[in-house]
Amino acid sequence: MLTGLFLAILALLVFAAVGIGGALWWSLPSARMQARIPGLSEPVAIDFDTHGIPRIRARSMVDAIAALGFLHARDRMFQLELMRRAASGRLSEISGTPTLAFDRQMRTLGLARAARADLPGLQPETRVLLAAYARGVNAWINARGRFAAPEFIWLGKPEAWEDWHGLLWAKTMGLWLSENWRTELSRLALDGKLSRDRIYELWPQSNDFTHVDGGRHTAREEAETASALLEALPPPLPGQASTASNEWAVDGRHSATGAPLVAGDPHLMYAFPGIWYLARIETPGDVLVGATASGAPGVVIGHNGHVAWTFTTTAADVQDVFIETEVDADHYQTPDGPKPYLVHEEHIHVRGQAGEILRVRETRHGPVISDITQRAGGPILAVSMANLMPGDTSADGLVELNRARNMEEAGTASARISGLVQNLLVADRTRIGLFVTGRVPIRRAGDGSWPVDGTNSTHDWIGWATGAQLPRYIDPPSGVLVNANDRIAPDDFPVFLGRDWFGDFRARRIRTMLETPHPKRLGKHDLDSFTRMQLDTTSTLAQQILPVLRAIPAPTGLTGHAFGLLAAWNGEMLMDLPQPLIFNAWMRYFRRAVLDAALVPQGVISPELEFLAFVLSSRGTHWCDNRTAMLTRTLEQAVAELSRLYGTDPGAWRWGVAHESVFANPLLRHIPLLGRFSTVRIASPGDTSTVNRATLSVDGYEAVHGPGYRGVYDLADLERSRFIVTPGQSAHWLSRHAGDLATHWRDGKMLELGPRPAGTPVAISLVP
Repeated sequence: MLTGLFLAILALLVFAAVGIGGALWWSLPSARMQARIPGLSEPVAIDFDTHGIPRIRARSMVDAIAALGFLHARDRMFQLELMRRAASGRLSEISGTPTLAFDRQMRTLGLARAARADLPGLQPETRVLLAAYARGVNAWINARGRFAAPEFIWLGKPEAWEDWHGLLWAKTMGLWLSENWRTELSRLALDGKLSRDRIYELWPQSNDFTHVDGGRHTAREEAETASALLEALPPPLPGQASTASNEWAVDGRHSATGAPLVAGDPHLMYAFPGIWYLARIETPGDVLVGATASGAPGVVIGHNGHVAWTFTTTAADVQDVFIETEVDADHYQTPDGPKPYLVHEEHIHVRGQAGEILRVRETRHGPVISDITQRAGGPILAVSMANLMPGDTSADGLVELNRARNMEEAGTASARISGLVQNLLVADRTRIGLFVTGRVPIRRAGDGSWPVDGTNSTHDWIGWATGAQLPRYIDPPSGVLVNANDRIAPDDFPVFLGRDWFGDFRARRIRTMLETPHPKRLGKHDLDSFTRMQLDTTSTLAQQILPVLRAIPAPTGLTGHAFGLLAAWNGEMLMDLPQPLIFNAWMRYFRRAVLDAALVPQGVISPELEFLAFVLSSRGTHWCDNRTAMLTRTLEQAVAELSRLYGTDPGAWRWGVAHESVFANPLLRHIPLLGRFSTVRIASPGDTSTVNRATLSVDGYEAVHGPGYRGVYDLADLERSRFIVTPGQSAHWLSRHAGDLATHWRDGKMLELGPRPAGTPVAISLVP
């Protein structure tokens, strides 16, 4: 009897496993297929290289973008779904309560509302391309249904892709790459706990300036509301917010080929799949090659056969928090007297339980973000965000950039990219240039570093600085352009851009390497030297502060052994060394000890590198009653932790054992079995401070943020340009292209995406 029952249960389990396995296998995209996309003018041919990188051959760019939408859906459908759900505040429909706070935030900010409103104001050509992209995505959805990606086997057929969804990616990037509003909230939350001078010192680059803040006393309730709001705000998926990137260019005087060279590697959160998807597009007379992004109808970073371009984040201040005064539940105070809130309801559906109705209020400055805390009463905090203001033409700018033929046309395109404030680095066959994109608010008064009184107009935005009003550097006398998120404009620049800049650790290292080119190229740079620079793991920060660390009295025992290893170390963050692990563990304990001694709450995120450099300089000694004693104690704590984790021989510790780059699906990572299948891990060099950036997680040594894409471009022959993404092209867990590029990426093995040989077989044929 029991044997029969056991066999029956076993048979059911085997049947279920076979069924699930079969469904997963069926959801794998076919290597060869024909599909129909309504609206194509002529058939489109697609072939793939050995890494799953497509070449699209179409008779028009409209048809090519439709094919790109089809490919993004084919290889990244769940990524498309997550992006539009995250931007629209609809994650809880598929994941339940864990993402409810995230949805409240996004519904309150209104990215989806802004995208819908922007669509009608775009150029007709842009709207045609957005529609073509949507047709391509929907062709895959309609052909595959619930097998569009493995996740949809459980979730059901994806909803149709709409034209305005193609604006959400840029909206999301504009939000996460401009996080000043959280910095303002952090400062407000600390008011009363620290002096304002100490608060500003937590952001040392900001403290280099004389501040003109709100000029008002912060009420205890305002600080408490800011603190509660910071706790209620989730970090951006898939982890803590962090922005960084590298870009540099030299003109023909410094190039072995006599034409400009460009390098770029944007740094964003690691995820599975990666943010970037490589593609080559060919139409009669045109080519587009480089990094595309799921949801964006075009090449975001790359070249078009005439110009090459890349981006870094400017860190301009384009977000302000206003403290409003409530008159009653329906009105707030303005310079013209009480005015009613603009109110609408957002219905948030939650998987597995009853949904909720979110009441979103807006003032003349923007949405009321303090309502996200779900607390009754208290001060009212509203936020203005430039990228959510009406009239964002970023999509027009990307279209114009994709077809730019020279520096002038690229500069014109840069002025249309109004939603994201970025440093656009461009080169054509003879020239190099850098253009700051976006809209920077012009304030009547104040510097945007602190929440301000919203009842009067003193700190209101009264216009925009755009286009040629923002920094531009074309053909500099040095023949060199470098940006690594360091400050982009001098003190006397006529437009106020902000105060919260990143340090120049990476930029200094890049400039040093540019001064020491390849010796076999007669003092000139080439693609090889630029590729090596992108892989550089020397920490300028470590080199700067190591003399201070080495000056403490030498400890004894195990701690002394670890300390001794730092004596001759040159600051290189190599995988097979113990010193990077000792250094990073020590600095993590030291920084936390400094902040704890000052009673700075754990949730306040100030720039780690800049604060360490400040505290360990002569300007920051007042943060430690006894810096030597604190350094000694925290070194002992760090060594004790490392010995528990990696053994009692510091000489045998290895950075690469602790420091893996982790590419995980932001939702599936929390499901035990699925999380394992949808995660790629690889030991990696570098750290948060190196050019080859590999930012440490908040609570460990894993790398969670860095250059998911690298490109180097030779304007003498753009077909020789080199590219790499990580971990792979496909988001399907069973695909051989899910993680096949991770080792190439880690080891610096780049790919060329030039023309394919004649007769390359067509893998996908798309027909009208």
